This record gives sequence, structure tokens and C-alpha cells, in this order.
Amino acid sequence: EIKVHNPLIRVPTMVLDDGEVLVESYAILDYLDELAGKAKQLIPADGPERRRVMKDTAVAVGSMDRAQWAIYEYRHRPEEKVHEPWAEHNDSRAIGGLRYLDGLARATGETGWLSNTDRISQSDISAVVAYSFAKAVRPHLNLADAAPALTSFVARCEALTPFADAVIPE
Repeated sequence: EIKVHNPLIRVPTMVLDDGEVLVESYAILDYLDELAGKAKQLIPADGPERRRVMKDTAVAVGSMDRAQWAIYEYRHRPEEKVHEPWAEHNDSRAIGGLRYLDGLARATGETGWLSNTDRISQSDISAVVAYSFAKAVRPHLNLADAAPALTSFVARCEALTPFADAVIPE
């Protein structure tokens, strides 16, 4: 079904009511921010604040991508064709991104937000999703040890109602 809308045949792809097609997370998130309006936007409209949130969001999404690529090596290849160095390479990149986010979480303390905004932003949401995804699909990464401040940040966010109401079923 995706192929008719996205030549990359890749998720995420979003088809709007008018038929317009959005490809990739950043385009979809930008559209959702537009719908939400200025008071509820998760990405600042402009300036250094926007660039910071965009960068931190890109690191989170990139970390998730790398965890996904690592698990795909086992999920989509026959066992005799699994290339361990490729999976390890992607694991190391996922950990690198999550450690970057861990540094942001350490700097925010117990009440702040990752991109130093005055309220939750897209980078916070993306970081929680990336961490949770990587933890689920690559448990051997031991994220609690590799990124302890991010682990605490994720727990704090997951206790918030919007996160608690959006639990992914097992």
C-alpha cells in the first residue's frame, strides 16, 4: 500500500485527506505542529530554539533508525547471512546518539526538558520513543547503564498522562 504513495516504500508515510503525501518523520511532525497551532507546537517556529529542537529530535530519530537497522539484520536475513559487524556498527551508532541524549538529560536535572525549552518539545517525545524502542529491540545494549540520566528522564516522561495513555501493546 505504501508503494503507491512513497517511492522509497518506507514508513512513515502519511496521506492527508486531500491526497497530499508526507514522507519521513520530520515532514509529518512539521505538519502536525502546523495543525496544533502556535500555542501547542512541539517545535519552536524559528531561531536557535527551533534548530536545537530539530537537531536533538534528529539525533533521537537517528538513534532509533540505527537500532532498527541492527535488528533488521537478524529479522530479515537468513541466519547464515547475518553480518554481525554491521549489526554492531549500528548498535554503536544507536548508543552514541542515546549517550548524546543522556548528556542532555543530565544537564536538565529532574525537571527540565532536553532541548532547554520551557515546556516539552518534539525532542523529548522522540527521545523517549527512541529509548523505549532501542530498549525493546536491542536489550543487550543495557541502556540503564549506558544512559542512566536518559533512563531517569524516560521514566519521568512515561509517568506523564500523555505517555501513559499511549502505551504500545506487547
